[in-house]
Amino acid sequence: MSSSPAADHPAPARPSVLFVCVHNAGRSQMAAAFLTHLAGDAVEVRSAGSAPADTVNPAVVEAMSESGIDISTETPKILTIEAVQSSDVVITMGCGDTCPVFPGKTYLDWKLDDPAGQGVDAVRPIRDEIENRVRALLADLGPNRA
Repeated sequence: MSSSPAADHPAPARPSVLFVCVHNAGRSQMAAAFLTHLAGDAVEVRSAGSAPADTVNPAVVEAMSESGIDISTETPKILTIEAVQSSDVVITMGCGDTCPVFPGKTYLDWKLDDPAGQGVDAVRPIRDEIENRVRALLADLGPNRA
């Protein structure tokens, strides 16, 4: 009895990316939203922070809606060790040394301005920079995803 080609070569697992922003949920939410928007189902995307938040900064919501992405209903998740361990790529955004580090994981530190408490005019340049970095990340994760 021969096995099927699909059984011999299972589909590769999707890369998992976790965006971590300790104090400002807006940055990690923007990055996660752009990666989800651009990659579709090709990448598993999560974002997390150190404290719960009921909503994302309204200026971030407005800046993202201008790009056709709705994050108004998203609530940032609490950062857990499990979230870091189960991610292939962990992108820290202004975390310093507060994100747990595990051998074998890929960590990137994105230095970004902080849009917390700022209006949409201040958020737009940060949004655009995040979009550019997400496009570059997709190119690194694999071909034909951006």
